[in-house]
Amino acid sequence: MGKSITVIPAKSRAEIRQDVRQTKKLRVAAYCRVSTDQEDQIHSFDAQVAYYTKYIETHEKYEMAGIYADEGISGTNTKKRVEFKRMIADCEAEKIDMVITKSISRFARNTQDCLMYSRKLKNLGIGILFEKENINTMDSSGELLFTILSSLAQDESRNISENCKWGIRTKFKNGELHLNTFKFLGYDKDENGKLVINSEEAKTIRRIYREFLWGLNPQEIAKELEDDNVLGCLGQTKWYASTVLGILKNEKHMGDALLQKTYTADFLTKRQVKNQGEITQVYVKDSHKGIIDKETWNAVQEELERRKVFREKHGVKSYNYGAECNPFTNKLYCDLCGHVFGRHTWKTRGIAQWQCSNHRSDGKLTCKNEFVDVRNLEQGFVKAMNRITANREKYMKKWERMIEEGTPLQRVRANQMIEITAEPPLEAYVSELAQLTVIEVTVFGAKEFEFEFMDGSKIKI
Repeated sequence: MGKSITVIPAKSRAEIRQDVRQTKKLRVAAYCRVSTDQEDQIHSFDAQVAYYTKYIETHEKYEMAGIYADEGISGTNTKKRVEFKRMIADCEAEKIDMVITKSISRFARNTQDCLMYSRKLKNLGIGILFEKENINTMDSSGELLFTILSSLAQDESRNISENCKWGIRTKFKNGELHLNTFKFLGYDKDENGKLVINSEEAKTIRRIYREFLWGLNPQEIAKELEDDNVLGCLGQTKWYASTVLGILKNEKHMGDALLQKTYTADFLTKRQVKNQGEITQVYVKDSHKGIIDKETWNAVQEELERRKVFREKHGVKSYNYGAECNPFTNKLYCDLCGHVFGRHTWKTRGIAQWQCSNHRSDGKLTCKNEFVDVRNLEQGFVKAMNRITANREKYMKKWERMIEEGTPLQRVRANQMIEITAEPPLEAYVSELAQLTVIEVTVFGAKEFEFEFMDGSKIKI
């Protein structure tokens, strides 16, 4: 008797799950989303949740699998849509048989995301029902129509983005600020959306400007703010040099505003890029009350530029870095070859010295300038300061002229020199004084130096 062979065709995972569903209720989940936190949108959000809860619970063939709701989140990408991603995970875990949502634009405004997730769920045997468009992705005709409509939804999102940009830029041209003070230290907004000074945060802003002009670098300022547990704009006590530098450069702290510093390069990813001239900018003078007076702000900008030029001139990466321990770091330069001096400590011999970085190259002596003992350098500084203090009346004429005719930074430096030289320098404060007052030191030999001070005065010892 011949064999009887029957081939039983394989079924996809989706078909197997579909067969199982024929005998039980569908586990249906609803996805809801609104794109802003505005009051009317919040009402819409609550209405969607209530509607789908009732819709699923009253349908005789449906069983509630959950309501997944993202509030105030853009639909152009899924990175921040926590509930959406949780719903997809539950679909993969076979906890959901069907997803229902109001429309394609509620599900996603990104064509790529729409197609990727709908096909992913379809391969799992899970359909998505879009009520407004009356599309079920499990239907044979649904795929083409869904692709067309999701493209239209993405184009709608692009139009909305362009309209928002136009509105914001129109406000900019009228001198109106569009600023999130949540991440902006020193200011809050009043009921009319105007910037008002936050008195506590303003103390931190003034401290940063003051300490920078008294010789500290951004790294030191950040460290001191951390040590004192000073709160940042987000309530954090962790500070970075880049944050301090950003505050020092922000013109809004003196009451002006440069608008359109950044722009959205891609409406889908919301990627912000620095405006290098691609988009029109608007500068508004006296747009709000400043925390820092314009004289101080301009002095800080001059000092930032001076330090930048100094670094470029001498080929060093930082200015005053580590100066709280060694105030002459990156400030000592060789008279013979122009290279910077570095500090070396021999603990076994109890010796600390400065040496030209070009002293040796490939094992050979290349610079003949002498080693400088730390004590000799400090004593040289004290002598130079004493000389200025002893001749204070002579220098006073120079400082008064700087105050009357100089730039904002020169006026600040002149006033500081007047204050510092009111009394002879104490050796106990050599480190602090040197860090503040000395701009550059030329090394001629072991005990011969020329100190250039912040007011431009040069004293050779």
